[in-house]
Amino acid sequence: MVTTRRVVRSPLIRSLAPQMALVVAAACFGLTFVMVKDAVRDVTPAGFIVLRFTLGAVTLFPLALWSHRRATTTPAPARARGARLVPVAGALGVALALGYMLQTTGLKYTSASNSAFITGLFVVFTPLIQVALRHRGLGPVTATAVAFAAAGLFLITGADFHLGTGDALTLGCAFAFSVQIVLLGVFAARFDALVLNTAQMAALVVFTLPVLAWTGFGALTGRAWLAIIVTGLACSALAFTLQVYGQSHTPATRSALLLSLEPVFAAITGYAVGQGLGGVGVAGGVLILLAIVVEEAGPGWVRSRRRRESAEHGTELTNGLVSGANRGP
Repeated sequence: MVTTRRVVRSPLIRSLAPQMALVVAAACFGLTFVMVKDAVRDVTPAGFIVLRFTLGAVTLFPLALWSHRRATTTPAPARARGARLVPVAGALGVALALGYMLQTTGLKYTSASNSAFITGLFVVFTPLIQVALRHRGLGPVTATAVAFAAAGLFLITGADFHLGTGDALTLGCAFAFSVQIVLLGVFAARFDALVLNTAQMAALVVFTLPVLAWTGFGALTGRAWLAIIVTGLACSALAFTLQVYGQSHTPATRSALLLSLEPVFAAITGYAVGQGLGGVGVAGGVLILLAIVVEEAGPGWVRSRRRRESAEHGTELTNGLVSGANRGP
């Protein structure tokens, strides 16, 4: 008699797997900052970006093709708009190309730890862009997060009012990534995730080619190729896939908080190779992380407090009505 054994996965494993995927993705992004900084001493920023994301796009292409074919076999009218993929991917590619050019160039002039923490400010810039687009005022949660982020940036860049070249470039990178996040929030639901992200990486490469034609590749040394291969596979392909999987099963707020571990991993790597932030810089990094936590979790705290106050008010009102009903003439 042939018996089949059914594999039963623990509910705990099923619930933790997506969150662990996001942590691993954050680690892949954070742990490679030092490697990229070393690589751009040899290869040009444009050369590094083109080779890295070409490798990532080529690696993801079979998955995107499989996902697209699977989607076409099921009714999905909201996603069956392939003619619009090119302009959307183009807009996303412009934002990403600008962001990565600024980040990679900035790494030539600032530390890996600084770059990682300042890049993390995209979590604060994103709601600011949304506020500007919606013509609404800045809420208290976002205002608090911006204040923490500004203080952290002040400390992490040396506790003076001079913003170094690398830090300023990286700050522009954080803003460009914020624009990409806002655009993705508008258009992501209209396309298959793997197809859209593969297309935006391809667009990134295309928009970086003119800069590459001007600067060239530089010296494609062994450590440059190592960084290209590691970041192309571990970050552009693997970490991206883990992030897509994790965010498909995890609320947005929790996903952002888990991904905000990226600068922490970068700081650990920087410390290990002697590129630590120092005491003042660590305090600045903590403030930036606090800004990220406030911006992502703050609205939930506010809603929870309002619900609690509303419940308490409802209880007081009910007690008052009962007391009034029991009161004699």
